[in-house]
Amino acid sequence: MPDAAPAARGVYKPRRPQASPLFRLVSDHLHRLQTVYDERFAREYGPWRPVVTQVAEKFLACGVLEHGFARIRCDACTHEYLLAFSCKCRDVCPSGHAKRLAIWTQWLDTTLLAPVPHRQAVLTIPKRLRAYCLYRRRLLGEIARVAARTVTTAIRTLTGERDLAVGIVACLQTHGSRANWHPHLHLLVTDGGFRPDGTFVSWPVHDTARLTEAFRRAVLRLFVRLALFDEDQAVGMLTWPHSGFHVHTAVWVPEDDRAFATRLARYCARNPVALERLTYDRAAKAVTYRSDKSDGPTAGTETVAPLEFLARVLVHIPDQGHVTARYYGWYANRPRGMRQKAAPTGADGPPVIVPARPLAPTEASAGGRPCFSRSSRSTRSRVPAATAPCASSPSSPRRR
Repeated sequence: MPDAAPAARGVYKPRRPQASPLFRLVSDHLHRLQTVYDERFAREYGPWRPVVTQVAEKFLACGVLEHGFARIRCDACTHEYLLAFSCKCRDVCPSGHAKRLAIWTQWLDTTLLAPVPHRQAVLTIPKRLRAYCLYRRRLLGEIARVAARTVTTAIRTLTGERDLAVGIVACLQTHGSRANWHPHLHLLVTDGGFRPDGTFVSWPVHDTARLTEAFRRAVLRLFVRLALFDEDQAVGMLTWPHSGFHVHTAVWVPEDDRAFATRLARYCARNPVALERLTYDRAAKAVTYRSDKSDGPTAGTETVAPLEFLARVLVHIPDQGHVTARYYGWYANRPRGMRQKAAPTGADGPPVIVPARPLAPTEASAGGRPCFSRSSRSTRSRVPAATAPCASSPSSPRRR
């Protein structure tokens, strides 16, 4: 029998952007949305921003040969094809966002992430505070800084070592499971911290309820300091039986599972819209979007008018220059640069991992040290700081 033909490798398959339901939705209704936005949607989604028009128009030109292309030619076999230009936009174009994520996660894997265990922390704020992030977009970055400081101090308190450097990658997300406005934070945190000598100390088991309370009080003090509301409002929110704040730290990544760490990072910085869950019926003028949740109030599918869904999607476009991935502690730019200058090339090896020390009952009690160090301006605040997160309940096992 004749030898089978070798399988084709490296064959470029151009994508068809015009066939995307999101492309057709934007193409059909962008101009109409601009004309009625102030009247129908500005109250819920904030004012129309110039960056939205710029990004939407770039998205409509992304991958379309009529808007520019490069000719790719192989000198060996003389095969050539046309490659349409990309819009390189964030948080709207699935193609451009996927490419950015691929480059970013490769950099995390090869350059940034230390070979130590990590843990995902998801921090959410109540609905009352989410509207502030809609009109003051950089506020979510301030909340991310508060969250990183709270988690870092919690780890230092439970380990009993105040000099630990905790590595944190913070992803700022504004979308929920139905592409709705839901600003929250995804933190990829080293499951412990580094001593000045490079030794890694593990994060003891902790109570997320105590961590949530520390985060709540820290955020309320931030809102008071920024004069977004007064102290009486903040103190009143402390009396709510269901605060709306929540911290989830159940997803754990072992030090040798780099593939899971990069998948988790891609999830933390994912696009607001998943094309496989979106259906656009042009004839019926309806958009159906399926949630990625299997239960809860946001589970199931939702069918809305095209203008409503398009306004909901475009609100997630970040302002120009707004950073949505931030790095703190061990992963911050300055500490990384100092370590690279101090250590010769190839000298970095796997750090020594020290297990968490057993905590005494007094350390796990409610009378622990403060979990958030106040600034000089906030020491007079009537919003008290929470005590340190305790080890009264074990953290949940790893979930995939």
